[in-house]
Amino acid sequence: MFEFLITTAKGLDELLLAELATICPEAPLKSKPGQVILVGELEQAYQICLWSRLANRVLLKLSDGPVKEADDLYKIADQVNWPSHFSLQHSFVVDFNGTNQQINNTQFGALKIKDAIVDQFSTFYEQRPTVSKINPDIRIHARLWRDNLTVYLDLTGRSLHQRHYRGKTGAAPVKEHIACAMLIRSGWASNMHLPLLDPMCGSGTIVIEAALMASHIAPGLQRQQWGFSAWQQHQPALWQTLTAEAMAKRISPTAPIYASDTDGGILAIAKDNARAAGVIDLIQFSHADAAQLTLAEAQTGYMVSNPPYGERLSEVNALIPLFQQWGKHLKQQYKNWHLSLLTANRDLLRQMKLVAKKEYQLMNGKLECQLVNFELDEANCQERETKLIQGDFVNRLSKNTQRLAKWLKKQNTNCYRLYDADLPEYNVAVDRYADWLVVQEYAAPKNIPEALTKKRLHEVMQALPQVTGIDPEHIVLKVREQQKGKNQYQKVAQLKQTMTVHENGAILIVNLKDYLDTGLFLDHRITRQLVQQKSRGKNVLNLFAYTGSVSVHAALGGASSVTTVDMSNTYIDWAKDNFRANKLSGAYDFVQADCLTWLKQHRHKYDLIFIDPPSFSNSKRMEDTWDVQRDYLGLLADAVRCLTDGGEIIFSNNLRSFKLDGPSVEGLGLSVTDWNQLTLAEDFQRNPKIHHCWLFTKKPQ
Repeated sequence: MFEFLITTAKGLDELLLAELATICPEAPLKSKPGQVILVGELEQAYQICLWSRLANRVLLKLSDGPVKEADDLYKIADQVNWPSHFSLQHSFVVDFNGTNQQINNTQFGALKIKDAIVDQFSTFYEQRPTVSKINPDIRIHARLWRDNLTVYLDLTGRSLHQRHYRGKTGAAPVKEHIACAMLIRSGWASNMHLPLLDPMCGSGTIVIEAALMASHIAPGLQRQQWGFSAWQQHQPALWQTLTAEAMAKRISPTAPIYASDTDGGILAIAKDNARAAGVIDLIQFSHADAAQLTLAEAQTGYMVSNPPYGERLSEVNALIPLFQQWGKHLKQQYKNWHLSLLTANRDLLRQMKLVAKKEYQLMNGKLECQLVNFELDEANCQERETKLIQGDFVNRLSKNTQRLAKWLKKQNTNCYRLYDADLPEYNVAVDRYADWLVVQEYAAPKNIPEALTKKRLHEVMQALPQVTGIDPEHIVLKVREQQKGKNQYQKVAQLKQTMTVHENGAILIVNLKDYLDTGLFLDHRITRQLVQQKSRGKNVLNLFAYTGSVSVHAALGGASSVTTVDMSNTYIDWAKDNFRANKLSGAYDFVQADCLTWLKQHRHKYDLIFIDPPSFSNSKRMEDTWDVQRDYLGLLADAVRCLTDGGEIIFSNNLRSFKLDGPSVEGLGLSVTDWNQLTLAEDFQRNPKIHHCWLFTKKPQ
């Protein structure tokens, strides 16, 4: 008799226990979280390898013992007669799991086990077997739980969930054994005479596993290489008998299996995978949107799916209307169906306005998920009125909207900040650009659970259309963290969708989706207006110009010349587009260069210089790193050399901790005027350190 440890994903141990009781009805079984212990013969282990749809590994216990010091690992491993399990010609690897007070490093633990094995071979044969981490012939598992170590031989090799039919997958694929658990938990596995549909099939794992189930095809039949293939005690004749018996048990399914996806490319992958699994003829594939898909010939059945759930917070907003539409469609077209959905974002399923019958917790890889079952009965198919969102965020957003409405009547702009992290628990900024909203969620502190962060974000995304009247599809969500150097303007998408907004007579191009920033810093609205008022008849220089919005205002203000300098070709081109949008032509120069190096070498004179440098930069295009607090006086000294007598510098930055050394600035021949309060607009009053701003005037020589 042997003792075997059969492992699975957390949350599936009860299902695995029931499955093993069917595969090995005579064997005693004991369940633990994520595993089942079985005492039996080798034949039963072979049957589990062939037939288990839920297990990950079948491990044969070789030795165990208490661990009080590091050398105990070696002693426990040395109890095993290793040459009786594999030969010198075979490679092996040791996987070590678990730590305790004595053993706090799994690599060290694996090394001690490995040493015991190779030393034993060296003693008997004066040779050592090869250790290989890539496709070893033999895999040893050592598991340390508290003060007890157990050493196992892995009979499976690669995890059993790898069925070897998936050539490619889509985003966030469901693992094969999780798909089987979904089919069992949904109820379909006990009612395979009814149709099955996956309307968001992705790479096809759920329907392929369903076809294997319905055909009574053993999931282990396609595997060629096993952990026991090189095992000295393997019984090939017994294995061949069991596989032959398994092959003879195939039957024909009695009900159709449907699969659909809106992505034609991923649907082609699903078909290839089904073909590789030998079940392509058992699945009816279609290219369709789940919110429009109908099955006229099916009166009732099971719908089991792994819909998208927005692993990145920026995806959530786009998914909300999808789930709302899908929920309405299901109520109209799939009455009396059973619905079972896997999600890592339970709040998204709530958009469907369905009452769940049962929920199960499980792990899909390292991702915590819920499998939620619904019955589309008469009560669940009733259309429910959408309740108005209530709560602190709604109240504050409504107050802000009313307060800013009066202020906006006096403004000449359609882009402004609507909400600026007013409530600490709703740590977002909401900016309006015409009939669009951009939501920037600041990274939450590590002590706030991710589930709570997602819940609050859902409240925000649902409240915004209700309060503002903006179409949900016109709401863009971004996650903002502290950016440094070349990452400060990093791309987050490549959609290249632009639009225009207006501000104090200027037309400005913004891109709401491709970058963390949109191309227009709203907090400098007043600053740009002041530049425009000061520019008539003057030669203006705009350094660190970004997309050139300050340059546009200077030109509209009647500047004699405007020179725009930025290190990025992308933003220089963007600045040129802004000038074209305003039909501006004349003495306007655009320079792509490192502003610091360019200014040191430049000798032209300007009447007005605008400088808004980054807080920090380590761009490869720069000769050295840039730190605004450390380096600003040198920058101002270079700017003064290019400034006419009586000329002005508008200097700004957004380093919250920045301190201006007034005497040192005056030592450069500049008088200082504090513009911090002057340039702070009504919509940024909550965040007075959004930027710092001063006016420096060159004193007559």
